[in-house]
Amino acid sequence: MYVPATSARPAALATVPLASAIEVATGGASPGIPGLAGLGATAAAHVSIAVRPPDLNVLADRTSTIAGALRPGLTGRVVTLQALGAHGWSTLASTHTKGDGRFRLRYLPRRTGSERVRLRFAGDATDLGARRVLGRLNVYRLAQASWYGGGGELACGGELTSTTMGVANKTLPCGSQVTLRYGGRTVSVRVIDRGPYVPGREFDLTEATKRALGFGDTGAVWSTR
Repeated sequence: MYVPATSARPAALATVPLASAIEVATGGASPGIPGLAGLGATAAAHVSIAVRPPDLNVLADRTSTIAGALRPGLTGRVVTLQALGAHGWSTLASTHTKGDGRFRLRYLPRRTGSERVRLRFAGDATDLGARRVLGRLNVYRLAQASWYGGGGELACGGELTSTTMGVANKTLPCGSQVTLRYGGRTVSVRVIDRGPYVPGREFDLTEATKRALGFGDTGAVWSTR
């Protein structure tokens, strides 16, 4: 007699809690997977860098100081001052934070120039990294200067007028960018002419550059070149 075969009921699948499966797969450690809060993973703490307004205009071979705090009050952490160059960020100086997270970072610039700088805390197992862009660090040297006006052709091309911004210099290539500082004022101009031809003077400022700096007739200016 033909007896129809009955379908065998599949065995019930064992249900394994997600947390247990992760512990088995990772040897008991819970990876940082979103949505697994409460499974033993510890989130790194948020960190910020507070800074007093820094003086980013300094003379070469004189110490520049940047003061601030690594919040919330992180002790014994390394804070670095970095500059942006052609190959990325490089470290100029570093320091350790004190008991309340405060730091005082000292940097002794050796070369003139202008570069973008930032502070950086790399982070660790318990605290996230942090960065704080400061702006441009201008490193100067002292240079004797005078000024000239009137009109006429410029050695680097063009005409000199009362509104022409720039400087004359005997050796820097035409078009070279120069940042000058005098009496707390700063301008960035280009070499547009040749001169001055008075011994001991390195720059002749155009009339417009003189006005922008509040410069007198002769004297010392800070120069990045």
